Amino acid sequence: MADKVHLAVGIMGNAASLLLYGAPVLTFATIIRKKSTQEYSCVPYIVALLNCLIYTWYGLPIVSSGWENFPLITINGLGILLESSFIIIYLWFASTRGKVKVAAITIPIIAVFGITALISTFLLHNHHQRKVCVGSIGLVASVAMYSSPLVAVKQVIETKSVKYMPFYLSFFSFLASSIWMVYGILSHDLFLMSPSLVGCPLAMIQLVLYCKYRDREVPEETGKWDVEKNEGGTKQVELVTDVHVNT
Repeated sequence: MADKVHLAVGIMGNAASLLLYGAPVLTFATIIRKKSTQEYSCVPYIVALLNCLIYTWYGLPIVSSGWENFPLITINGLGILLESSFIIIYLWFASTRGKVKVAAITIPIIAVFGITALISTFLLHNHHQRKVCVGSIGLVASVAMYSSPLVAVKQVIETKSVKYMPFYLSFFSFLASSIWMVYGILSHDLFLMSPSLVGCPLAMIQLVLYCKYRDREVPEETGKWDVEKNEGGTKQVELVTDVHVNT
């Protein structure tokens, strides 16, 4: 019975994460239509790619015991395909300077995953050691991914406008984080539970702010902002799946 509940929670986590992973599709539809990356940033998708790579590896039998974390492989495997597609599209339409910047970030990210995979495969000799190694890197990647909404939260408070923070992104982030936290608890796995301890509170703060400011009139000048734009040198503020989930 416990195994069935564990699997059911994993399936629900997959569904919630899929909604979150699919959020950038509209952004990239705009990039393709305008044939320009404009002021959008590719950094969240690169960080999310690392997150997906690490947790796909974490779910494989070489790190986990057997197929106990199979749901991690399915959703993060799909996440790898989506994030890679987003990065390729971005590179296609980016300026030369933009391409260099993306490459300068992506190559070290891929190197980090490669080194993690090699160390966990050849230098560590049991599942516990491998989980600690890979899970620690995954935790750092997840915290980096979940931290990006802090800029959006700051913008909402300053402008009293939720234009910067779409409701569904915040809701799906909270939903996915909550489900994966339950999955981690059922698995008795601290490395699956810990990232959600960061993601859940941040998503909850966003939902509270949305409820507080949703009825406020949006000033005309702020209505031109986009949740993912990096106007005036401000850091990209898209919700990280654009946050993707930790798993």
